[in-house]
Amino acid sequence: MKQFMVLHLVIWIWVFILCGIVVQCQRPASVNIGAVFTFDSVIGRAAEVAMEMAVSDVNADPRVLNGTKLNLIKKDASCSVFLGSIGAFQALEQGVAAIIGPQSSAIAHMISQIADAVDVPLISYAATDPTLSSLQFPYFIRTTQSDSEQMTAMADLIDFNGWKQVIAVFLDDDYGRNGISALGDELEKRRLRIAYKLRLSIHFELDEITNLLNQSKVFGPRVYVVHVNPDPRLRIFTIAHKLQMMANDYVWLVTDWLFATLDSYSPVNPTSLSVLQGVVGFRQHIPDSRKKRSLVSRWKKLQKDGVANTSLNSYGFYAYDTIWAVAFSIDKFMEAHNNITFSVNNNYMRPHTEETVIQLDKLKVFDNGSDLVTILLRSNFTGVSGQLQFNSDRNIISGGYDVININQMAITTVGYWSNDSGFSVVPPKNLTKKEHGKFSQVQKLDNITWPGGKTERPRGWVIADNARPLRIVVPKRVSFVEFVTELQDSHQVEGYCIDVFKKALEFIPYDVPHVFKPVGNGKANPHYDSLVKMVAENVYDAVVGDIAIVTNRTKIVDFSQPFASSSLVIVAPINNKRSNAWVFLQPFTADMWCVTAASFIAIAVVIWILEHRVNSDFRGPPKKQIVTMFMFSLSTLFKTNKEKTVSSLAKMVMIVWLFLLMVITSSYTASLTSILTVEQLSSPITGIDSLIASNWPIGYQVGSFAYSYLTENLYVQSSRLVSLGSPEEYAIALQKGPSNGGVAAIVDEIPYVELFLSKQTDFGIIGQPFTKSSWGFAFPRESPFALDMSTAILKLSESGELQKIREKWFCKMGCPEERKSNSEPNQLHLTSFWGLYLSCGVVSLTALLVFLLRSIRQYIRFKQRQKDNASSSSEPPASHCSQVVMNFFNFIDEKEEAIKKMFTPNPHNPN
Repeated sequence: MKQFMVLHLVIWIWVFILCGIVVQCQRPASVNIGAVFTFDSVIGRAAEVAMEMAVSDVNADPRVLNGTKLNLIKKDASCSVFLGSIGAFQALEQGVAAIIGPQSSAIAHMISQIADAVDVPLISYAATDPTLSSLQFPYFIRTTQSDSEQMTAMADLIDFNGWKQVIAVFLDDDYGRNGISALGDELEKRRLRIAYKLRLSIHFELDEITNLLNQSKVFGPRVYVVHVNPDPRLRIFTIAHKLQMMANDYVWLVTDWLFATLDSYSPVNPTSLSVLQGVVGFRQHIPDSRKKRSLVSRWKKLQKDGVANTSLNSYGFYAYDTIWAVAFSIDKFMEAHNNITFSVNNNYMRPHTEETVIQLDKLKVFDNGSDLVTILLRSNFTGVSGQLQFNSDRNIISGGYDVININQMAITTVGYWSNDSGFSVVPPKNLTKKEHGKFSQVQKLDNITWPGGKTERPRGWVIADNARPLRIVVPKRVSFVEFVTELQDSHQVEGYCIDVFKKALEFIPYDVPHVFKPVGNGKANPHYDSLVKMVAENVYDAVVGDIAIVTNRTKIVDFSQPFASSSLVIVAPINNKRSNAWVFLQPFTADMWCVTAASFIAIAVVIWILEHRVNSDFRGPPKKQIVTMFMFSLSTLFKTNKEKTVSSLAKMVMIVWLFLLMVITSSYTASLTSILTVEQLSSPITGIDSLIASNWPIGYQVGSFAYSYLTENLYVQSSRLVSLGSPEEYAIALQKGPSNGGVAAIVDEIPYVELFLSKQTDFGIIGQPFTKSSWGFAFPRESPFALDMSTAILKLSESGELQKIREKWFCKMGCPEERKSNSEPNQLHLTSFWGLYLSCGVVSLTALLVFLLRSIRQYIRFKQRQKDNASSSSEPPASHCSQVVMNFFNFIDEKEEAIKKMFTPNPHNPN
């Protein structure tokens, strides 16, 4: 009996164990998932029907959850963070494996922290705030496209149309602020910017919109980017239409909220579309497919039966696919864990009272909830919205956007955008692999009709409203007033720079209302850096004047195309040498003059020696021969000599001599011309290097960038720099010189120096400009007007008008020219010509040597002849040395013909 009872007990124990194992391995009959969203909203109405359809389809498909029923627990957030949080707690109390939603980014921030606390995934089909993808919310997954993607598309659209600045209209909540912040980051990458931000309260009214839009009329940009929640009343555009802001020159760009709204009320009321004429925006791209067409067909049937009270929008597609993604993931989760279980977390235990609405002790942590998140992020299937996959930021991989334009009360798709291909008229899925790659293909959109009905792309900005013309600051100069200043009597602004600006406005194809604002105390020139800073700080809209384009200024403002060169030069005293009566002696040094004169004498002697025996022009009385000899030498300088050379040796000498004369006379002429036309400096300064090396004081103009350049770039001590305020002070300081309280030189810009030198003859420019710079008009950073002004200045220069304006102001007494010179006279030294003199000397000596050798040979033959004749006579031959020398000179003094006859045999002579 005892054995039977033990066996019976063992059997029952095994039964209980086996039943436990079976129960544990068996899948649950149902799984709960929560859905927190705003029931009565554009997105919520479509999402509710879509999620119910998806749950019904999942439960009808035995291949998904293998018999487990999917329950959808819906909670209304009513557009409230507080109510949305309560709804999330209520759903969690019922043991949900995942929460779907919410559609509001602000509510998503709160529920994400709740979901993280209980390890429950939060999957949103409509919360687009980019910051939800941060590591702060590891359980948040997004099945719709993030605003970071949409704002990249928006920035590309703005850049594609060439607009530089925009005005952002947005809700001042997490969704609006963070979306516009993402847009600002993307624009900055393209060197564009949001010029003004118009913040709207969450529950904005018509008066608030009216006030903001009226304020924006005085702004320059006319491109509006609207990023708000779906608004069936279209309040922003209704007010903009009443304020006549849906006309020419305005651009209205919208994010996908508008077309989600319009799609929900399809077909749209024509009256609503009439206020949207010319609006351009984005709609999330849902590629055409059989699944999509099937869902749309079923939806229309539900509308016809009265089950669905809204049309299907893009968020409805994403909500439908979200249910399927969760169902697939739960199925895979249960394959790994067999069941869905929850456990108590003691940290959430609180004393229970009757007044407690939310019983925190009922909140349980989802066991292995992180595994479900991992499975969800590995999702990869084709849904009604396209391919559903997630990237590393837990966002769905973008399928791109449709670019929509509203024209003549019709919603038209004018192109597509994807992050891979940019803008195209071909849907992203139809692009071949070869065409993929950011902007690899030509960016293109179909024709867009803009507000006002024009197809021409709007400029996107205006100078200003009539109530506030362009405020232009001009320097009130007290010196060099020809450039720009304010007249004391009439308070009118005039000058060279003002005329250039006004003339350039004629080349701009639109009106530019403006007013000049002179700045200065009337006693000294204002500091130009402070004027430029005023523009950078938006105190003024531009600065017009003689503003040098230098590095520190280009960092804070944009400059137009330069209209004048303003390089720095050095001005110093000069002496005018043209009044010197003996200036003609300056081309040659004393050595050069002495050698040249000696050369004339030497050539005269050489030619006379070589020509005396053979040329009758060089024979005669001694006085005549001396005159002939020197006149021939001097006349070679002017090539007027009457005597001709006969001897071959003389001709050879003359060739070299005439070449020497040609070089000497050409050099003399060039040097004398330079001396007579170029003023000579009285200062030893030869350029910026010698000026810096000296310890002399240097003058500069008050307000000029010369001071900062000398101290910061050339490291000149500020104690050496003397500020000068007028041309009169320039002249006085230079005349005094460094030893008498003046300056050794002045460093200033070329335009001022030219004007100064046009009235002064005692000063001149030394050396070359040592820094290149120009003048331009300054505008705020990224100002579109700066580009148009640059184009106008280029046209002004090409047409010749710029030169005419310059001649009008600075060429009344003749245009000033730069006067440059060296520090030493342009004298020619003997060292430059010693080679020529040496060559001429060598040739002359060679000719004389040949002549002498030939003459000695003839004399020897002559003496031998005399000796032979003397042997037959009684006369003794001469033997004294002096007598021999005298006889030799007498011999060579004879004509060449007489000598030749001496050696010719006499036919009548019997010997």
